[in-house]
Order: sequence, then C-alpha cells, then structure tokens
Amino acid sequence: MTQNIIVLKEGALKEKRVALDPLVAKRFKDLGFTVTLTPDAGKNAYFPDTSYQDIAVETPKFNENDIILCVQAPSIETIKNLKAGTILVGLLNPYQNPEIVKALKDHKITSLAMELIPRITRAQSMDALSSQATIVGYEGVLMAASLSPRLFPMLTTAAGTIRPAKVVVIGAGVAGLQAIGTARRLGAQVEAYDIRPDAKEQVESLGAKLIDTGVNAAGEGGYARELTEEEVAMQAEALKKHLSKAHAVISTAAIPGRKAPTIITKDMVDGMLEGAVIIDLAAETGGNCELTKADSIVHYNHVTISGPVNVASRAPLHASEMYAKNLLNLLSPFMAEGQLTLDYDDEVIAQCLLTKDGEIVHERVRQALEK
Repeated sequence: MTQNIIVLKEGALKEKRVALDPLVAKRFKDLGFTVTLTPDAGKNAYFPDTSYQDIAVETPKFNENDIILCVQAPSIETIKNLKAGTILVGLLNPYQNPEIVKALKDHKITSLAMELIPRITRAQSMDALSSQATIVGYEGVLMAASLSPRLFPMLTTAAGTIRPAKVVVIGAGVAGLQAIGTARRLGAQVEAYDIRPDAKEQVESLGAKLIDTGVNAAGEGGYARELTEEEVAMQAEALKKHLSKAHAVISTAAIPGRKAPTIITKDMVDGMLEGAVIIDLAAETGGNCELTKADSIVHYNHVTISGPVNVASRAPLHASEMYAKNLLNLLSPFMAEGQLTLDYDDEVIAQCLLTKDGEIVHERVRQALEK
C-alpha cells in the first residue's frame, strides 16, 4: 500500500517555513508516495498552493501508516489526532518540549527529531541544524547592520572617508562562520571568539582574526577541554578588551539541549562603545549576553541588545528549500515503491529516533526529561 506523506501547516509563533517546497514534494511523489499539502502550508514561505503541481492540497485525514513532515513540533491536539504507528519527522526540540515528547510516547508515534541527527560526514546533507544555522548567521549580520548607527564598509566620499565597522563574532560554528563571511562581504573588519582549538584555521580562511585569549583550550581528540577558573577569567578579560572596541557583536554560542552559556557580562557591556549593537542569536535558549531578553530589543545605556527568535524564518523561502532537502536526504535511502522502511540499526536513524512503540527511545532525552 502506497504511503501518504502529509505536510503540516506550521502553527508556532513567527514560523513562516514549510517542511516541503514544491520541488522536493515532487521528488517524494516520484518515489511512489502520495503527498498531501495542508492548505496554505507554504504561503508564508512564498510557495502558494498552486506552485505544488500534481500535489493534493486538502485538509489532511490522518490514517495509519502516514508520514507526517513538519518544521517545528505540531500541537498536542494535532498529535492526539494521529494514529498509532504514524511516523513524524521534524525539529521537535525535545529537551525544551517535554509535553510534546510525552504526547508522542503516549500516542505511540514513531518520531525522528532532526536536531538529533549525528554530526558525522555521511549525515551532513541531512543536518537541519547546520542548514538553518546558515540562515541564522547571515540574518544576524543584517540585523546588526540595520540597528547600527554606523555603516559597515569603508567608504571614500567627497565628504571624507568612513572607516569600516569593527565586528566581533562569538562562536565559530556554522552560524558564526556564516556571520563572519557575511560581515566581511559587507566590508567590516571582523574578529571571532571561540575556545575550540580548530577554530583558528576556519576563521582565518574567511578573512577574520581569531581573538587570542592567551589560553590553550586544546584537549583530547581535537575538542576543547574544561577550563580552570583562572583560565576562564583570562578569557573573559581578553574578550572584554575586544568588545570595548567593537561596533557590533553577533553572538552564536549554543549547546544543544542545554542553556546557552553566558559569555557577555553586564560589566563587558558597560565598557562598550556608544551606539554599539549586540545581536544575541542564542536568545531562545537563554542568551549569551547577561542582559538579553528573548524576542525583545533592550537599550542599555548606550548599547542596543537584540534577542531575536526563530531567525531562520526571516528568510523562509530558502530556509524551507534547505530544510526540505535535509528531509529528502534523511528519508529517501529507506524509500522504495511508495514505502518507507526505516532501518533502526542505521547509525543516523538510531541517533535521531526519539519515540517508538510507546517509549522514549533516545537515551539522553529520556534521562534529561526524567530529571
């Protein structure tokens, strides 16, 4: 029996993305599946219903054996309407959504959480956290440029020369590296801060400089080791000096499943320049700045601190296209003749499997929620 793929309309606040764009929806249909699009599911991503050619657009009727695709986790009410054995795939944010995880378990939904996909070479094309972080880093710089009272590039005009803005990017992961590249393309002078030992080469390849804190955080296996209190203080003091000269700061440091680390203290903000801007891209999980308020702009003395949420939805068209390809790359290896047969021994599937047969099967999530 051919399985039906249902694309939900997102209901989360400020969510404009859609799980499948028209091109990838057709790819799934070409694999033998029927595809049902909830009316207006792609509207906010600038994919009208008419752009999904040969795809059924109708209010879904949930049946056994359905495959449900979403960006963010559906409501508990929607989960209650799903049939046992349904496969749900999306960014389910399990550590912050215990009630959603419980509902998936209680209703015996097989769920795959895209943010739990392992960071291995084979899974790079499936890594939704990375694809969406690319959008986040890019948008973060545009927000900083918009809020800053200064121009980013150096300009030579009849009225004189404007010096380039100085930008500090905190965290050199996917979002941070994209922020570095974007700020450089806008003409800013860019420095980056990251304690990971392998960050220097990546940062310099984009034309930025890694802030030297005087601490060697290299540990076993290429990872950063835990720092002593003295080393933490040394790093904070080094960062404070660089922030005091920055016109804009884009902060991206986040730890999956945990509160974002506090890196920019009130004392550091006190020492920043008049008109400086902080864009805290970790606001949804507590923020990297001590003064950040999620989904708000705070004016503290002479510094503007923005804590945007759901930043990827600021570019919903490309964010949706990238996310849809992540879903296709995750699921298509297990698809044949209109049937999805997941291999639960496969490394990727095993690590992103959240609930199955009425159980929370992801060990770290289960332990975290039990606490």
